[in-house]
Formats: sequence, structure tokens, C-alpha cells
Amino acid sequence: MEILATALPALGEAWALILQPIVLGYLVLGVVMGLAVGVFPGLGGIAGLSLLLPFMFGMDPILGLALMIGMVAVVPTSDTFASVLMGIPGSSASQATVLDGFPMAKKGEAARALSAAFSSSLFGGLVGALFLTVFILVARPIVLAFGLPEMLMVTVLGLSMVAVLAGRFALKGLAAAGLGLMIGTIGEADAGGSLRMASYDIPYLTDGLKLVIVGLGVFAIPEIVSLLRQDRSIAKGAELGGGWLDGVRDWFANIWLSVRCSIIGVVVGIIPGLGGSVVDWIAYGHSVQTTKDKSNFGKGEVRGVIGPESSNNAKEGGGLVPTLLFGIPGSGSMAIFIGAVALLGSGEIEVGPAMLKDNLDITYSIVWLLALANVVGTILCIALSGGIARLTTIRFTYLAPFLFMLISFAAFQSGQNFEDLLALFVIGLIGIFLRRFDWSRPAFLIGFVLSNPVEQFTNQAFQIASFRFRKSFEEGIDYIFSPIVIILIIITVLSVVLGLRQAKNIMAEGDVQSGTKRAPMIFLLMIAGYLLVALINANMIPDYNMTDKIIPLVIGCFALGCCLILLVQMIRRPEGDAIFADKEVAGEDADAPYGLWSTLAWFGSLIVGTFFVGFIFALLGFLITFLRVRAGAGWGKTLILTACGIVFMCLMAGVLNRDFPPGLLQHYVPLPWPLGGE
Repeated sequence: MEILATALPALGEAWALILQPIVLGYLVLGVVMGLAVGVFPGLGGIAGLSLLLPFMFGMDPILGLALMIGMVAVVPTSDTFASVLMGIPGSSASQATVLDGFPMAKKGEAARALSAAFSSSLFGGLVGALFLTVFILVARPIVLAFGLPEMLMVTVLGLSMVAVLAGRFALKGLAAAGLGLMIGTIGEADAGGSLRMASYDIPYLTDGLKLVIVGLGVFAIPEIVSLLRQDRSIAKGAELGGGWLDGVRDWFANIWLSVRCSIIGVVVGIIPGLGGSVVDWIAYGHSVQTTKDKSNFGKGEVRGVIGPESSNNAKEGGGLVPTLLFGIPGSGSMAIFIGAVALLGSGEIEVGPAMLKDNLDITYSIVWLLALANVVGTILCIALSGGIARLTTIRFTYLAPFLFMLISFAAFQSGQNFEDLLALFVIGLIGIFLRRFDWSRPAFLIGFVLSNPVEQFTNQAFQIASFRFRKSFEEGIDYIFSPIVIILIIITVLSVVLGLRQAKNIMAEGDVQSGTKRAPMIFLLMIAGYLLVALINANMIPDYNMTDKIIPLVIGCFALGCCLILLVQMIRRPEGDAIFADKEVAGEDADAPYGLWSTLAWFGSLIVGTFFVGFIFALLGFLITFLRVRAGAGWGKTLILTACGIVFMCLMAGVLNRDFPPGLLQHYVPLPWPLGGE
């Protein structure tokens, strides 16, 4: 009763604040800006909020909050455009959507997939806001109950989704996840600072690889190259198929799936640092596990869109719990959000426990601004989905150079180094071969995403557990096996058991024909070779830095063991067995009029040109040459499209205050922006 007596007046005051026309105007402006940022792959909420930071200083608090919440709420909705239409993850929260959303677009059901996703996103966002309204006053003890062992188990639960996504051969999925985990350990270790698979002679690798680069490389590059080789539109027959109303009906028919995945999103979003990177995979795995006929997943199953999209918007509400209650950012965008709040007004608002005591009306204003932003953002996205979906009917040869342009720009922004482009190319090659030989790319990406949390939580939990065991055995056991941990262990075990049973019905990369032994075995040996080198490298770390070597050693041995078992199976089995899956044997890739290496060389030429003359000069030559030679466009169309591409990149970089990759030319000849890169 005491809680209700406090909350009800605050709710009334919150509605009075946010229903002012000027506040709603700022909210809509934030939504429009978030929509524009989210459409472009690799930017996401962090880039959008960074854009707003200079304007936050001294702004009226409620207006600034409306602008920021509008931006934050709509990015997980609008990034669906890239995931569905191009097979490019718009952000880390929309990676799982690619698995079924993009195949739907290729079947001519882009509008249906988008509207199902937007309906799910709206519902998830509203569930997140509703949950936050009720939960915000009682969340403190629950959030505090999640210590390091609990957070580690949530991370392990995320890894358990590999069992669902492994495909016909579980060993391939496990090895792919292990490879992703090992690549995620590249660089300077957090605990002891040891270098793994890196050296100070190559400063780029000391910081490790960025998620934006790995996500784009594993999913975007393989799909762009595959479609470009086929020289057709994304949607076969250039048909849009069912409209947005069909997708809304799909969502309503699966509303209970949307409810469950929204709850998953909220619960996982509460845990700082995990939400955006793992929640969509957990929701996708749940969607697979709860579907009777699993054969259509990975080929265009609408439930594979509804589940992740419900969860990734709901997690924004959950992510605001630790952010608002404790000042602990739940994600990178929430970290910027905290900094921006401190700039508002005269600094009278401070996130943390004081918000509930002194600014409860502002707290609830944030909650319901989030709900309104989801409504406005979804309406705009659904209204635009039919028109934007028409991109899938355009001959892909005209889209590919601009997609190469966008993902190169997005990759460069992750670290502001030319090496970002080289890393994108190398990871793209890995993604192409994972796709070709029916290795689970989602399993690889899950491993990479969770490599840092696994190591961080394991090391910290081990250190604290060791201290408690020294005090008493019972205290150590109680710390490790808390009730929450036990519940999460049971859920994880059930997920793995059910997942391995069901994965046989799921094609990791669709229906792939089998080929000869030679190519799949060479790829397997290359993976095993890398894992062996990484193991030797980890073993060379001094024993006094055991925390830096133990995780790579354990993971590397496990992944290498999976590879060796696979190798034995390949040696024993005859050619034509499903284990020798190869997309170059039959199907779209095999029948494509253009070869893999000649197509990939176009992207390579953009990177090589950037190294010598900088991005803008290289892009100018790349677009003109590609459109004239590869697309066969006339000079008029070529020059117009090239000019549009260059102007668009300059406008976007100028608005976002971003630079372009410089080349050797810029080191010797001072040139103005944008030609100079700075």
C-alpha cells in the first residue's frame, strides 16, 4: 500500500509532463532520427546517442529525455530493415532476425517479414515499459541478487543456444562456437594484460576484434557476394509478396510466443552488459524449441522473426532497470545515456537510487516515453515498409556497390583504423566458407559475442569463490550454487538436451547438397590449424597469469577435440555423405554465372584503393568501374549513381561527425575533408 501511495501521484505527474505538445514533438524528432540511424547497418544506438550528446548540455531535462528515449527506442525496430532486406545485421540486437527474415525477403515476402517484425517490436516495447512501471519499485532486491555466478550462468545459457542452432551435425556447431570464442579472446586479456594471438608490433590486434566487424563479416559479406554472383534481385521474380497486413496476422497468430520472448527480453535486459548481445539468440532458440515443425527454420519461418524482434525491444525496458536504479549501464548505449542525463538542465537529475527518491515522476516519464516512442516508431516503420521493401525488387548488381560502401564505412567507425577494413575482409572470408560448408554462422557469432563475458565472469567468480572456500567450504558452495544459479543450470541443461535432439531437423545453412571430401576437409584442417596455434600461444602465457590462459586453453582444447572427431568421421564416411555439405556443388551458388573469387575481388579492390588513395577517392573509382563494367550501366546512370553515393556518404559522415579511412596519399599530401579523411 505504501508503494502504491508513492507511485500513483508520480504516475499522474509523469503523464502531465509527457503529454505536453513540445515534449511529444521532441519525442517524434528523436524517433525520426533513430529511424534514420537504425536503417544503416553497424551504427546503432551508440552512434545515435553520441550524435545527440553535444545538444544535451543545458537542455530542459524532460525535452532532452524525450529526444534520447525516442532515439533509443526505435533503433532496435528500424535496424530490422537491413537484417530482413539485405541479410546484414543492423546491430547486435538484430543478428538472429537475419536467419529467417532474409530468406523470407528472398522468397518475395519482405513486406510480410518486416510487418511481423514491427508488430512484434511494438508489443515487446510495450511489455518492457509495462514491466518497468510495475517493477521499478521492487526491482532493487532482485537485481542485487544477481552476482557473478548468476551472470556467468546467464552467459552459459546464451551459449547453450548453440545446441539449437548447430544444425544437422552438432559437432560442427560446437566447433564453430569454439572458434568464435577463441577469436573473441584475441588481444590483451582483461585480467592480467597478457597478449593472446597478438603482439605490440601489431597494435590493432591488442584491442581485439569489434563485434560490428565480426557481425558484418560473418553475415553481410557472404550474402552480398552470393547475391552478386547470381546477378538478380534479392526477391526471386522481383515480387514483394504479402503486404504488411499479412505480417500483423502472423504476429497475432503467434502472440503467446511474442509474450514469452518479450518476458525473456525484459529479464535478460535487466542484467548489465548482456542484453543486447545475447537476448535475441535466446529468444530465437526458444522459438525453435517451441515449434512442432522445425524444418522451415533458416529458410523463412516467420516465428524466427517474431521471437527475436519481441525480445530485443523488450530488453530496452529491462535495461533501464539497472541504469535508472543503480547507475549501472546495461549496454553501451545506456552508458552514453547516463552521461547525457548528467548534462541535462543544471545537473539536478542523477541516475541511481536517488532518482526513485527525488525524481520518481521523471523516472516514470522515461518509462512511458519509451512506450510512446515504440508506438510512434512502429507506425512510421510499418508505413515505410512497403516502399522500402521494394529495394528487394531492384537488380542486386545496382545495390551491391553501395552495400560494400556502407559496411566498409560502418566497420571503420568501430576502431577508426584502416585495419578495420582488412579485418572485415578476413572475417568475411571465414563467413563465406562457414556458409559454404554448412557450419553454423550463428553458433560462431554467439561464441564470439559471449567470449568476453564468459572469461570476465568466470575469472571474477573464481577469485571470490576461492576466497570464500578458504573461509569455509559451506560458504563457498552457497556462493557458487545459489538458488538462482541452480534454476539457471536446470534451464541450461534442458535447453542443451532439447536443442541437440531438435537440431537434426534444422539446416544450419539451408538445404545444402553434399560434394567431395577434399574441400570440406581442407576447411576443417584450416580451422584445426588455427585452434592449435592459438592453444600453443595461450600455453606460452606465464603460469602466474593463469587467469589469462585458462579460458583459451579449455575452450581451445574442446574446439580442437570437436574438430578431430569430425576429421575421423570424415575419413570414415563415403563421399556424398551429408557431412560433406558444399554449396558449390548444387543450388544457387553452383549455378551462379559469376565466380566467388572474381566477385570478392571487387570488394578487395575497394580496400586496396583505400590503402593507397583514401576512402573517397577509392570509392569514386570503385563505383564508376563497378557500375560501368560489372553492372553494364551507361555513362549517364553511372555518373548519377556515383555522385549520389559520394554525396550521401559525405552527408552522413558530416552529420555524425565521422571520418573516412585515409590512405598513403593523405599521409604525404594534405587534403581538406572529406578527401583527407580528417
